[in-house]
Amino acid sequence: MPFTTALLSCALAAFMAFAGTPKLSVRPRTQQMARHLRVPTGLLRLAGLAEVVAAIGLLVGLFEAWAGLAAGAGVTLLTLGAAASHLRVRDPLAAATPALAAAAAAACVAVLHAVGG
Repeated sequence: MPFTTALLSCALAAFMAFAGTPKLSVRPRTQQMARHLRVPTGLLRLAGLAEVVAAIGLLVGLFEAWAGLAAGAGVTLLTLGAAASHLRVRDPLAAATPALAAAAAAACVAVLHAVGG
């Protein structure tokens, strides 16, 4: 696996784990975020679980290309949904920018795995 694919996968895995782990808790901040985005707290926790599982999938993708491709595609969809959630409640574009950047990086990871790079 080329260095670029491995580096991008690891960086994206760290981002997804960092973003997902706090959502798994029932802390007041998680509940506040759910209220702000107008989604049930359970759905936000499910999104956090998906983010953590995606991080694991990206790391497995370092050894199995199919897992990297699947994780990259999944993260692309997940983070586009996150960006849409922010825009739906009329957050400024800056609030959706991390999700959009993650979607672009995830799409690159998926493509790199698909072409064997």
